[in-house]
Amino acid sequence: MNILLINHYAGSVLHGMEYRPYYLAREWVRAGHRVTIVAASASHVRTQAPQMGRRTRLEENIDGIDYVWLAAPSYRGNGAARVRNMAAFLWRLGAAGEQLVRTFRPDAVIASSTYPLDIWPAARIARRAGARLLYEVHDLWPLSPMELGGYSRRHPFIMLLQAAEDFACRRADAIVSILPKVRPHLEAHGMAPHKLHLVPNGVDPDEWRADPAPLPARLDIVLDGLRQQGRFVVGYAGTHGVANALGTLLDAAHRLRGHPVAFVLVGSGPEKPALERRAAELGLASVHFFDPIPKSQVPALLQRFDVAYIGWRRQALYRFGISPNKLIDYMMAGRPIVHAVEAGNDPVMEAGCGLTVAPDDPQAIADAVLAMQALDAPTRDALGRRGRAHALANHTYAVLGQRFLTALAGDSRHA
Repeated sequence: MNILLINHYAGSVLHGMEYRPYYLAREWVRAGHRVTIVAASASHVRTQAPQMGRRTRLEENIDGIDYVWLAAPSYRGNGAARVRNMAAFLWRLGAAGEQLVRTFRPDAVIASSTYPLDIWPAARIARRAGARLLYEVHDLWPLSPMELGGYSRRHPFIMLLQAAEDFACRRADAIVSILPKVRPHLEAHGMAPHKLHLVPNGVDPDEWRADPAPLPARLDIVLDGLRQQGRFVVGYAGTHGVANALGTLLDAAHRLRGHPVAFVLVGSGPEKPALERRAAELGLASVHFFDPIPKSQVPALLQRFDVAYIGWRRQALYRFGISPNKLIDYMMAGRPIVHAVEAGNDPVMEAGCGLTVAPDDPQAIADAVLAMQALDAPTRDALGRRGRAHALANHTYAVLGQRFLTALAGDSRHA
């Protein structure tokens, strides 16, 4: 099968996030399929941009996957520059459609760019090639900018996004979603019930079986020092953004002053400077901030935590479910988890690998940390093993790649 995956933000092991398109495509290639990923040259989630030079199109092969990078202007934030970036990618995608049909001859076309506007050029390509059309749901647009950003449903851009989502629900041959509770929303916008296939985010277990890359010296020294001091280490690794609720974690740390507990936050993001200032103002000597580390070093980092933390803001949008990559990494590391969330599903509860508390509640987080600290090490290790077993059974890309192929092949069975 020839599979054309359109994802504006797709990355690779060479470029960084987002990784899901790369890992799924690699599984499909291993299964004997031919895969082309079409992505924009500029994305806010990548650590390394493709080297376009003055070219408007760049083709390269990464681990058997053919990438087509289409030039789009760089941007920061969520303003007009990001909209121009989207428009440039969609315009170049439309212009490249005929050539993709002639040279690649796809059997399946996947519109997977988070925002749904790529469904229209994807549908044209699928129609000209006689291919199946799939729509992949990562986040719900336009509901996300409406509920998180306060945009009116009558805003012209929101209305355009809504028209695209409605078209995708009605016209796609199948819909794949990482959100497990999304069915009522999609059916309300025209999706036939049999079209939905659930394929959550995943992990490559090979990256966890190899010897982990060593940590940066300063981080390694601090973690060793905390261990020697008998500190119970609560760790977080990932983006420092509003949605990650790290301010609530700092409030929990403030409540735990006097306890032998340390907090290690590794990563970057728009909220990090403010978080560092707040920790200093509160005199939180127990909180340690570090720069982001390469993906290859993440296993070594997580295995040094006594407990891993992930938190969310209280937000109605999460009623459709969650599937965060970070949580799967925590499970693969065999770490017990403190999870602050209110959502349509709770992977930590499903796996039995930690404690779940209400979001936006620093006292609840502090109490959960103390409850974890009170457990003996073998009991915490057992929680971690349950999480790892759950991830290996349900979230490896070998499993998820085959599940996605069910939708691509038109199999009526679905999760």
